[in-house]
Amino acid sequence: MNLSKTNVLFMAVCTGLIVANLYYCQPLIVLIANEFKIPEANAGTITYLTQAGYAIGLFFMVPLGDKIERKKQILITTFASVIALIIAATAKSFLILQIASVLIGVTSIVPQLILPLAASLSGHEQRGKVIGTIMSGLLVGILLSRTLSGFIGQFLGWRSMFYIAAGICLLIFFVIQNKFPVNKPQFQGSYGQLIQSLFTLIKTQPVLREATLINVFSFAQFGAFWTTMVLLLSGEPFNFNSATIGLFGIVGASGALAAPLVGKMGDKGGSRVAVGYGCLLILISFLVFYFSIESVIGIAIGIVFIDIGIQGVHISNQTRVYSLLPEARNRLNTVFMSFSFLGTAAGSAYGLLLWKLGGWHAVTIGCVGLSILALTVYGLTYKSKSKK
Repeated sequence: MNLSKTNVLFMAVCTGLIVANLYYCQPLIVLIANEFKIPEANAGTITYLTQAGYAIGLFFMVPLGDKIERKKQILITTFASVIALIIAATAKSFLILQIASVLIGVTSIVPQLILPLAASLSGHEQRGKVIGTIMSGLLVGILLSRTLSGFIGQFLGWRSMFYIAAGICLLIFFVIQNKFPVNKPQFQGSYGQLIQSLFTLIKTQPVLREATLINVFSFAQFGAFWTTMVLLLSGEPFNFNSATIGLFGIVGASGALAAPLVGKMGDKGGSRVAVGYGCLLILISFLVFYFSIESVIGIAIGIVFIDIGIQGVHISNQTRVYSLLPEARNRLNTVFMSFSFLGTAAGSAYGLLLWKLGGWHAVTIGCVGLSILALTVYGLTYKSKSKK
């Protein structure tokens, strides 16, 4: 069965709107810090708590897509996301908001349930293009979520953003119920065997190990940048408010245009080459950021580079991983994405630590180091059997 263009479009839209839940908090850090009367760097902890929750949800919930009917799991998880967002919107203390942030992360795994569903329903010749199209929706959701959140936070308050997000997820629930196809799983074992099989996949699949490790380093840089950029732009010499900071998400949306092209490259057998170019673009972006501590134009150029680079690395690696074992796509995606978002969470914490130690220049130098690690892994495995 091949997915229709309409189905792929619905999947891309739902993916983008739900993944946005992970990023609404970023432009709101200063507003949240002001309300709860805590330092901005402390308020920034909700960014990596959300990412950590996402990684937890990926590891323990996404594998179930190989065992239970995927559409049913997507519906249950989407409704749980509505509840988590309402808890955040009504939080009376920062501790409750931190707990809600973890729950938002755990329940926002729906995009990683949709992607294996789409891969299962796509023919081999169009799989990369389908994944690239849905990933375009995902990236647009990630980047424009910051723009929307910045404006809503500035004019209606940060709590309004979480109420609006809950309403969006409730609408998505009904769209999924009416539009998504049913897809039966193939795994017949117990949940314990399902989780144990994750470690078997890590042990036996060199492409999975290589792609995941490169993604970890790349996502760590992504998390470090977007978390600390808010602190840079809210202080001297910029003094931007949350609405203005959110506009930088529009700049990054240019990376979404690269997704279908990267997917087509993967369909023609060039996925690994695209990974290398993506790693180089991310490295270049942080060199640009280093010299742009007082330049809006420089930051904008760097954002274009980092987002296209992340697209090149992520979509290409994901296409490679999905081609390994069709019957284990949810579990392959679990390993790949849970470690990737642990990278994002660790990168956000790493970025905040570097910010405290040496400000923007420390953040950019630290991320250049991560780029070198990613390129080292890429280079060391270039002539191995994992070259696909």
